Amino acid sequence: MSTHLSSASLRPRSATLEDLPALKACEQGIISAERPYDHTLKPDPISYYDLGERLRSEDAEVAVIELEGEIIATGYAEKRPSKPYVASEHHAFLGFMFVHPAHRGKGLNRILTDYLLDWARRRGLTEIRLTVYSGNDPAIRAYEKTGFKPYITEMRLNLDE
Repeated sequence: MSTHLSSASLRPRSATLEDLPALKACEQGIISAERPYDHTLKPDPISYYDLGERLRSEDAEVAVIELEGEIIATGYAEKRPSKPYVASEHHAFLGFMFVHPAHRGKGLNRILTDYLLDWARRRGLTEIRLTVYSGNDPAIRAYEKTGFKPYITEMRLNLDE
């Protein structure tokens, strides 16, 4: 895989159903990267997302960045209803954020995030949310670089442990 990247040539595009096999492979990359942060995950094979549903949805945008015909970064934005007590009726939720390990640290997450934020703006969504494991410092730093700030901490207790 080439390591030379030109941001001018790396424009995100909408994913298609033809991309589904490559998208599912990227999803497995996300799961592998997140496994160390979550011992509650079931053994493989598992899946986080219904990517086909999101590809068909009017309320979601699945985006990819390709290099030499290979998908090297993915993400989605999805319109979701907000909690009834929150000021904004709907928000955009970002997920499926993945950059191939050989291309991390080169600004692809930022390019993809900007593309998905533009999608949200065009739909009048001003509140953007995502989730990230609290111990996943590289991901947290990447999101903070694009302006995200910690908002709420979800806690858990398993009485069997």
